[in-house]
Amino acid sequence: MQRIACDERPDWRAKAEEAGFRFHTIDGERYWDERAYYAFTLKEIEEDIEAPTAELDAMCRELVARAVEDERMLKVLRIPERFWTFIAASWKRGDRSLYGRFDLSYSGEGPAKLLEYNADTPTSVFETAVFQWMWLEDAKARAITPQDADQYNSLHERLIEGWREIGKGGHVHLAGAIDDPEDGGTIAYMEDTARQAGLATTVMPMDQIGRTPKGAFVDLADKPIALMFKLYPWEWMFREQFGASLAGAPTRWLEPPWKAILSNKGILPLLWAMIPRHPNLLAAYFDEDAKAAELGDSFVRKPLYSREGSNVTIMVAGQAIDQDQGPYGAEGFVRQAVATLPRYQENYAAIGSWIAAAKPCGLSVREDASPITKNTSRFLPHAIVG
Repeated sequence: MQRIACDERPDWRAKAEEAGFRFHTIDGERYWDERAYYAFTLKEIEEDIEAPTAELDAMCRELVARAVEDERMLKVLRIPERFWTFIAASWKRGDRSLYGRFDLSYSGEGPAKLLEYNADTPTSVFETAVFQWMWLEDAKARAITPQDADQYNSLHERLIEGWREIGKGGHVHLAGAIDDPEDGGTIAYMEDTARQAGLATTVMPMDQIGRTPKGAFVDLADKPIALMFKLYPWEWMFREQFGASLAGAPTRWLEPPWKAILSNKGILPLLWAMIPRHPNLLAAYFDEDAKAAELGDSFVRKPLYSREGSNVTIMVAGQAIDQDQGPYGAEGFVRQAVATLPRYQENYAAIGSWIAAAKPCGLSVREDASPITKNTSRFLPHAIVG
């Protein structure tokens, strides 16, 4: 794994706009950054990222199977009791998952370590599946990369395959904060992949989903919502007024309700307890667990529910070396052993390993001057060069 500096395309912003990638710049700062790329060998991809991702996915599914039969797990995850049956029924029905992203610490040496699992509402999808592939084609043409360079990236094709398996040519509604550049752009891309899979689509704001007197969900035209892709976290869904209607409605959801278990950072200590010393896991404990003292005064403290690094604190030798503020933490925290991200030219790099239609299928790299990956952390492309 190497970070290789390179010249950016002079017209990359125009190409991004033309491709529909309109959130390439956030608050005046570049989010997409092609002034360098990360180079991997095929062996690193296949043995250190792809294979562990498949294993982590299997471990997470085993954890869900255990959790739906063990209310103690659901309690420590702070999942409201009134939704336990709803979640368990989703798992036992075999509701399919479309996609997810494992965030890993990996430097090319030693096993990749799971930092967290974005199981419910992962973003960075378009830039991973499409725009970095477009960059690679141009990079080869400009001799930025070797002519035989490749990319670990079949995310686009796997999303289409997943839609075919789940939607079966029917109709899907897609909802979220469609006026937000990143969320709206992500939803637009997911709609495009659904259409390519042969589904009819309707995009709508999350707050305009309606309900019938019997509790069924409908769109603005009073059309029943049979299948809904929501870029809206399950823990928020549970708190909404319409949460009481979730269990009784016939709507199928993407991601499915059982992902409410895996989108919780409480799975980190649960996985560690289930398979201690697994090479791809970091020691982790709930904040109030006496065993958390085993981590000493160096650990990462994370809220059960948090996004983009919010309310995360990295403690080293009793000192907070980095922390980010935010609105999370009321439900509790976990402590995880420190696995500081690899650093290249003053930049910390985090790996996102994607899974779609139940198969590992892609890689994204986020980079920041801070060891905590945030919403503003830059996205850099990658290539397989050896």
